[in-house]
Amino acid sequence: MTGADTLVVLAWAQMAAGVLAFGVLWFVAAPYGRFMREGWGPTLPSRWGWMLMKTPSAVGFLAVFFLGEHRLAIGPLALLLLWQAHYLHRAYVFPWRLRERGKRMPWVIVGMGLVFNCLNTWLNARWISQAGRYEVSWLWDPRFVAGLAVFVAGCAINQHADAVLFALRGPGDSGYRIPRGGLYRWVSCPNYLGEILEWTGWAVATWSLPGLAFAVFTFTNLAPRARATHRWYRQTFADYPSERKALVPFVL
Repeated sequence: MTGADTLVVLAWAQMAAGVLAFGVLWFVAAPYGRFMREGWGPTLPSRWGWMLMKTPSAVGFLAVFFLGEHRLAIGPLALLLLWQAHYLHRAYVFPWRLRERGKRMPWVIVGMGLVFNCLNTWLNARWISQAGRYEVSWLWDPRFVAGLAVFVAGCAINQHADAVLFALRGPGDSGYRIPRGGLYRWVSCPNYLGEILEWTGWAVATWSLPGLAFAVFTFTNLAPRARATHRWYRQTFADYPSERKALVPFVL
């Protein structure tokens, strides 16, 4: 089996794991954030959990990428910039913007996140710097242009949605409120919608099976969480806007 064949097999395995995760998460919300609960073993502060989980995707991606044969080619470097634009923020900026003093996360969730991120990082970094072929002309290929547009739109949605959530709490405040503004007018979880769009854009921009596997896994992980979050809002706030959907405006 060649290196490329190994990547393909593991990408299909990742998609299968995503489908399995969807089935579990549809009925059981992962125990972090508003769904944190007892019975999941030892915990650590949430911001450190996020940093630990996301560091392989930021630092590990660089390490794997620069071992590849095409590491200095313009096409792969452009894709590297997209990836790092998301994960440097997610690993080292986002956790320190959280206003969740005292919030904790189970180590088991951190461990599962680490396993997934290590595999996913290796698959995507290895593909774009070694197994894939991205000449300079790829930068004006319609697939790259369309994927880039979707990625940037998803990033903008995700960043704005997070900013709205951060603004709901003052220093030391740990309560929940109804978020408003932007896509919160139509959905309960535009932050999750934005992230799904980002990695859908990545899948199109890379036109790769590892990219597709990541997009599928992102959806199968976040769609059930959006459903659970939407249901929680409705149960918690009597005046929650009835026109909002969970994830996709007017649809879902």
